Amino acid sequence: MDRFQTMQLFVRIVELGSFTKGAEDLELPRATATHAIQQLEKRLGTRLLQRTTRQVKPTPDGEAYYQRCVRLLADLDETESAFGHSLANPKGKLRVDLQETLARRFLLPHLGEFCARYPDIELDIGMGDRLVDLVREGVDCVLRAGSPRDSSMVQRHVADNPQLTCASPAYLAKYGVPVSLAELSQHRAVNFLSSATGRRIPFDFIVEGQPQTVLMRGGVSVRQADAYLACCLAGQGLIQVPRYNVQAELADGRLQEVLAAWCPAPMPVSLLYPHSRQLSPRVRVFVDWVIERMTAPGPVPIRAPG
Repeated sequence: MDRFQTMQLFVRIVELGSFTKGAEDLELPRATATHAIQQLEKRLGTRLLQRTTRQVKPTPDGEAYYQRCVRLLADLDETESAFGHSLANPKGKLRVDLQETLARRFLLPHLGEFCARYPDIELDIGMGDRLVDLVREGVDCVLRAGSPRDSSMVQRHVADNPQLTCASPAYLAKYGVPVSLAELSQHRAVNFLSSATGRRIPFDFIVEGQPQTVLMRGGVSVRQADAYLACCLAGQGLIQVPRYNVQAELADGRLQEVLAAWCPAPMPVSLLYPHSRQLSPRVRVFVDWVIERMTAPGPVPIRAPG
């Protein structure tokens, strides 16, 4: 194993806190990883990693060496990306984590296009809404809806999706159609719980150009986008969603928009990736492709369950 590969291995062991996970991440045998780090420590004349039964942590010298390695590897990515061939033919594994609804409607139906354009990139795709530790989990970038909270990441704004408030005809027949925000105190919501805090996310309205939030009561709370929509279709309360997500249901009458005069602010969509990977050719072409797909007219319609 050459010095460059050993540096990559050391960085992943520190970030993942494990020899086994670091070796698996780079598709190396565990014994090879152990031997490479032992030789590295022997060559440098210092102990870099503190091994315990549960975790591997860098020593003070190891932390200093890790910071230098991250900078050097980032510089190498920058150097390689400066050449046209590297950008035109990026190679290697790219780990991404995508917000599920956005992925299903905007990206996955067109994934063959990306794979054909960049056949030497191996995509490893995760989907969900949870907070992802990009560095420790070895994820290159994430696609998320909402305002990004992690200021330590590079944040690339991708799109703004119009939102609306809606309910099922069965719910509106039972509780009435709200015609003002004051009437929301008499209504119920399907509440969405924040993955970061576990708290209910308030409803958002724009009133005379100013944002206004309303925290609504309700009998059902969810943490997943499909469940949110399914509960609304089942008559459990009002929801606020991007318009693209309910186009089919609005068209066939299974949902009805309400309070259209006070629409929520558009939902921002962003890509986030670590500073140390911002110039990777693999990340760069994926970011460009996501922006291309997110700004193309019309998502792929997907009918909700129920």
